[in-house]
Amino acid sequence: MTERKSKMLPLSQLTLLDRFLFDAAMEDKDFHKSVLQIILGKEITFLTKNETEKELRVSPLLRSIRMDVYAMDEDGIIYNSEMQKQLKYDLPKRSRYYQGMLDSSLLEPGSIRFDLLNDSYIIIITPYDVFGLGKYRYTFRARCDEELSCILPDGAVRIFLNTRGKNREEVGDELAWFLEYAEKTDEETVRKSGSEVLRRIHEHICKLKASEEMGVRYMQAWEEKVKEREDGREEGLKEGLKVGISRTKRVLKLAAEGKKKEEIAEICQITAEEVAEVLEE
Repeated sequence: MTERKSKMLPLSQLTLLDRFLFDAAMEDKDFHKSVLQIILGKEITFLTKNETEKELRVSPLLRSIRMDVYAMDEDGIIYNSEMQKQLKYDLPKRSRYYQGMLDSSLLEPGSIRFDLLNDSYIIIITPYDVFGLGKYRYTFRARCDEELSCILPDGAVRIFLNTRGKNREEVGDELAWFLEYAEKTDEETVRKSGSEVLRRIHEHICKLKASEEMGVRYMQAWEEKVKEREDGREEGLKEGLKVGISRTKRVLKLAAEGKKKEEIAEICQITAEEVAEVLEE
């Protein structure tokens, strides 16, 4: 436990790419609204709902999802914002699963009017380029293959943001500066940008980092994560031990029945060398 704690970054060194700081900052409706306005390039009405770590589960038999930041504005538009610092190759299909789970939670049981589904944005921010085309922003809406100008009016939009894009002239300075700030989260980036919105964002981040209450929350979140990992490792070791004992018993039983090593290996789906190790113990 001590060794793992020593690797914990101080709260002061976290950037917006770190999920704890991102979620903590986005709890503030004004902060969240400013971020959405920069990303979407449009005015956002007042947020009527604003939640972090929102869990969606449609069945105890299906995998649930935990949304980083979930919000709804006065017009009923849903925003799900995700920060993904670690390299994940499954983000496109992950976003599809998120979309399905989100949609399934929006209608009351027995509802027959699918036009009541809220418009929605799923936004995923990464410090890497998911699609490899050098863009800061990739916006996806369903289109018709036969007529690309025909967009499916289902109200669902998925946006992938890359902090290391190269097309600043296409997306505009403010979004490019915000994405650079998300990765660095420093005063110098704010000063270079000259953006008043980014200045307000940075002031809020500084307040969070200086907050004793936030420091305690960060420590508690870190300890919970470490405990979950330790519990998972312990459970895995126990399960592995059970499997090992069961396999050993089966190998010994088959050997007592006169089976050859090769036959035992095939039956137990292990190598002849592993059979030999068990028999020599």
